[in-house]
Amino acid sequence: MELNEANLQTLTEFLHKTLSPDPAVRRPAEKFLESVEGNQNYPLLLLTLLEKSQDGVIRVCAAVTFKNYVKRNWRIVEDEPNRISESDRTAIKANIVNLMLSSPEQMQKQLSDAISIIGREDFPQKWPELLSEMVARFHSGDFHVINGVLRTAHSLFKRYRHEFKSNELWSEIKLVLDTFAAPLTELFKATIELCKTHAADVHALRVLFSSLILIAKLFYSLNFQDFPEFFEDNMATWMTNFHSLLTIDNKLLQTDDDEEAGLLELLKSQICDNVALYAQKYDEEFQPYLPQFVTAIWNLLITTGPGVKYDLLVSNAIQFLASVCERPHYKHLFEDQATLTSICEKVIVPNMEFRAADEEAFEDNPEEYIRRDIEGSDVDTRRRAACDLVRGLCRFFEGPVTEIFSVYVHSMLSQYAKDPAAHWKHKDAAIYLVTSLASKAQTQKLGITQANQLVNLTDFFVSHIQTDLQSPNVNQFPVLKADAIKYVMIFRSQLPKEHLLNVLPLLVNHLQSESTVVHTYAAHSLERIFTLRGPGNALVLTAAEVSPVIEPLLTNLLKAMTMPSSTENEYLMKALMRSFSLLQEAVIPYVPTLTMQLAQKLHAVSKNPSKPHFNHYLFEALCLCVRITCRATPAAVSGFEDALFPVFTDILQNDVQEFIPYVFQVMSLLLEMRGAEVPPSYMELFPHLLQPTLWERVGNVPPLVRLLQALLEKASVTIASSNADKIPGLLGVFQKLIASKNNDHQGFYLLNSIIEHMPSEVINQFKKQIFILLFQRLQSSKTTKYVKGFLVFINLFCIKYGPIALQELVDSIQPKMFGMVVEKLIIPEVQKVSGTVEKKICAVGITKQLTECPAMMDTEYTKLWAPLLQSLIGLFELPEDDSVADDEHFVEVEDTPGYQAAFSQLAFAGRKEHDPLGASVPNAKIHLAQSLGKLSTARPGRVSSMISTDVNVDAARYLQGYLQAANVTLV
Repeated sequence: MELNEANLQTLTEFLHKTLSPDPAVRRPAEKFLESVEGNQNYPLLLLTLLEKSQDGVIRVCAAVTFKNYVKRNWRIVEDEPNRISESDRTAIKANIVNLMLSSPEQMQKQLSDAISIIGREDFPQKWPELLSEMVARFHSGDFHVINGVLRTAHSLFKRYRHEFKSNELWSEIKLVLDTFAAPLTELFKATIELCKTHAADVHALRVLFSSLILIAKLFYSLNFQDFPEFFEDNMATWMTNFHSLLTIDNKLLQTDDDEEAGLLELLKSQICDNVALYAQKYDEEFQPYLPQFVTAIWNLLITTGPGVKYDLLVSNAIQFLASVCERPHYKHLFEDQATLTSICEKVIVPNMEFRAADEEAFEDNPEEYIRRDIEGSDVDTRRRAACDLVRGLCRFFEGPVTEIFSVYVHSMLSQYAKDPAAHWKHKDAAIYLVTSLASKAQTQKLGITQANQLVNLTDFFVSHIQTDLQSPNVNQFPVLKADAIKYVMIFRSQLPKEHLLNVLPLLVNHLQSESTVVHTYAAHSLERIFTLRGPGNALVLTAAEVSPVIEPLLTNLLKAMTMPSSTENEYLMKALMRSFSLLQEAVIPYVPTLTMQLAQKLHAVSKNPSKPHFNHYLFEALCLCVRITCRATPAAVSGFEDALFPVFTDILQNDVQEFIPYVFQVMSLLLEMRGAEVPPSYMELFPHLLQPTLWERVGNVPPLVRLLQALLEKASVTIASSNADKIPGLLGVFQKLIASKNNDHQGFYLLNSIIEHMPSEVINQFKKQIFILLFQRLQSSKTTKYVKGFLVFINLFCIKYGPIALQELVDSIQPKMFGMVVEKLIIPEVQKVSGTVEKKICAVGITKQLTECPAMMDTEYTKLWAPLLQSLIGLFELPEDDSVADDEHFVEVEDTPGYQAAFSQLAFAGRKEHDPLGASVPNAKIHLAQSLGKLSTARPGRVSSMISTDVNVDAARYLQGYLQAANVTLV
């Protein structure tokens, strides 16, 4: 694409169309932009529009499009073409910092993000000048420019907070500190001085405080991994100023907004984070400053109001106290009973109370409430921080703290008992306090695993929790209902089994609650209880114990999904899936109705997929319906196909990208569970599965390969007769996969199925070309994973076509090449093969090469016979060789079963491991002994002589054991 007016105009028109609410206008425009993404100068055209367009909307649109383009394409992926030309990359890096700093704030943020994405890949090696270019702008005096630099630096360095330690990371941080730490400190001091100078200018203060917030965030990132020498030397400067900023209260910076935190609150919150980091990680050096910060933060807590805008500040301030009280160094600060009482009374109890804002979120924004409350994303809530502080204090002062709170809990429950309608919030706070006190350690799987022995959880459950759940009105006091259900969920592994069984119908009943939070918690609690395991890893509740509630359970879960707020509620769908998994055959009578309703739900959500977890569990539930039913009644497969294929066809025709990998997995499952006959609907699909565009999407590859494998297994004769012209296309797919380090294992899966199932007369003409391709890849890019796949393939080929055919074919590519393959590949590398079936294939293939290939006995290859036999015995007896060459930086496929970016494997669509040898070779060692016996009969004295002279003593001893077990004597 040329950088000219015509292309700028075209791009402007298409960007305009992408903003259209009409999908018929928007989608073609998005497709067009996608199609030109790979063209040279495309990103430069976007940057030109961003800089020069007269239309403000187009400038913002160009900025967002550019950022997304960089996000998708900047990373260079091995084995894949470079999506951005080098000249474009160079031009972008030369101009983007200037452009970002001169753009309005809305666009500046987008470009700043783009710089950080590029920086993650290219900084410092490929973009060494970035830092000095940014630091130079600190002297500009223009805070619009300075804040642009700070924002970019923050997005660039914040990854240091979660990166794993490595020499490469240390080198990068050292480079950043050497260049950035001193100018940042100078800027910090200068900005504070400017705040004093402009103390009466509200506009100037807003800009300056925005800078201070970013500087404080950068301080956190740069100090996170280790304590830098520069910051240790300048600790007095930073800590003195942080302390004074914590204690200032400039009326000009106070906001009228009750919800949104102002600049002052955001700065103080970040400072609390910073000093908490120092208290936790660098406590020895930080000790002289700690008492003054404890005092300042304590005063901050008792003077800050209950408003929502202070939530982040209060939670970070409490988290600071929590991090301090947990450390033995600071234990003395909290030992006094009066101090403990004061903390409990003035900090913990007030911040555990259910506020009007919480009530509003519970009713009007249940998704957000649930996300914060049970998904652990409540890190910024006052309640979560208060709970953490309780746990921290209990570490050293469990007795006194429990005693203090027991009084509060008793008082709150008494007030509730007098007038439940007026005082239900007291009971809510009491339950929260008990939960915080009792919880010492917890896991996702089991809930609380270690509890405070001073709190009787079962008594509290019987007296105060069960009563709320037994109330016939599931809509009364919904917050308390949610609290009670959450209590069951959290303490599920601590409560006796009889209580869980008693609470089961009560939870099922609460699925009918009108409150989204209540029926969601009920579903989540049921799902967690159904997966709970006890001693010996056995499920705590069995299918028989749950089956009395099966009908209301399934009915209420499906009914809850018809409520307007829960049509795509992931907790309900996950609970449904888990119910199927636990109940198994007991759900069969309900499956026809369930399948119909799930298919309707799938049709509805496929119009606009927006809830990935819900969609995933929906497909899992469908897989379970298929598995459970067809295991009992194989003929039921066609019923599922009739119910699901219309929706699947719709998804495939409308190219619903999110769902296509799932559809292929479910179709594979249906096909694998079928008998020999394959309906025409699958065969009609076969040619479409070979379209290159489908294989371009990374997430499609594993499920597509599996579907093709299932088709080859069930319908190879039909494919060979009616789709013979498609065989080159099938091999083209294999060729594409085998060329990729990421997907070569998928290429071998496909090739092995072709070799195993396709009639030999169809494959004969392609065999030599297949081997040439495999040897070329072996030569150009040999990896451990590839070698393992290659060894399994040649041994499977040997089993199917015989060792003579294998030897002759390899030698026809290059004379004596078969000997090279045996000597340089099979003998030294077969120890690396992993997997029971894969090892069996290799063992039987090598046995055939040893006992059915005359060239191994009568030519120069004979010298390889004994070493090959020895390597086979090693495959049987030695530990697997899992070493990987130093220069291989990929993740082994076995380490990530089924995971690839954009591919979500369905657990309940799992493929049963296929053994191509089946029952024909039940034991590979016995098979070796029997085969050697036959060879020895054909060549008396030869085999035993080669073994006795050329095979080492240990291997020969193992071999003698196989011969005895098989009752074979060599002659």
